[in-house]
Amino acid sequence: MPQHIHKHHEGEMFHHHHHHGEVSEKSVKLLLLSFVINMGLSAVEIIGGVIAGSVALIADALHNTSDALSILIAVVAFKIGHRKANDKYTYGFKRAEVIGGFVNLILLFISGVYLLTEGIGRLIAPEPIDGLMIVWISVLALVIDTATAKISHHDAAHNSNMKMVFIHNLADALGSVGVIVSGLCVVWFGIYRIDGIVALMIAFYMIAQAFTSFVPLVNILMNAAPDDIDIDKVKKSLCAIKGVKGVHHIHIWSVNEHDVSLECHLEAEDLSLVAEAGKVLKKKFNIHHSTIQLEKDGDCCEKCVL
Repeated sequence: MPQHIHKHHEGEMFHHHHHHGEVSEKSVKLLLLSFVINMGLSAVEIIGGVIAGSVALIADALHNTSDALSILIAVVAFKIGHRKANDKYTYGFKRAEVIGGFVNLILLFISGVYLLTEGIGRLIAPEPIDGLMIVWISVLALVIDTATAKISHHDAAHNSNMKMVFIHNLADALGSVGVIVSGLCVVWFGIYRIDGIVALMIAFYMIAQAFTSFVPLVNILMNAAPDDIDIDKVKKSLCAIKGVKGVHHIHIWSVNEHDVSLECHLEAEDLSLVAEAGKVLKKKFNIHHSTIQLEKDGDCCEKCVL
């Protein structure tokens, strides 16, 4: 009869995830503060845009509002992701951050398309604006956007949600620089079209980043095997264990960006080989969570071929 063995190095997996995937509680609190500040900045930009007659500043305010909402989504996703598993969600809520990152990616793309249309519009029909007021408000926006980007930059390298927040705010900072340049061009030279050019550059950057981040997130949501794990190599490594006669029904998937799970059928007589297989998976492939079904000779449909 087949035997189901669940091999899970719980303490080690948590330790690994904490250092490479989790976002600190301090970062989450700073992000929440950033959300409040950015919403206040958006209100200032909208009021300033109306007074100065600047469509560019109003557009930047709407874009900043979108980014502030992306921060709020990230914070909510982090909070949900830390909830414990229950009878319904047996894997826990770790994938909430991936879903949050995907929603942020969509917002990033929509913001990019919006700025693209605005930039084209400003190139075709530039409008007179109060350059000096725009410069001062944009300097304030640049300071806030840079500070927010710095908060998310630390965790952006290993967390897609934080990466989306970082890209949003970096684009905001670049947008603020662009608006400052546009305002100065208006004050000094009376040139209006440069505002549209800067908007187009930022729009292309945002859209490109959205496309680049799309596939990795979709792969996780579709339970795809991680790119750095070769299933054939996993099978050969398990078959190389003395006493293992066959391996089949291998499934490898990512629970989130950093936790990888595996399940397979192992043909062997010795129960201790399951523990050995778990060590091989951990050492060679960094797979800390494996479910192995042990089968006796004759039950397995695929033999080891090394």
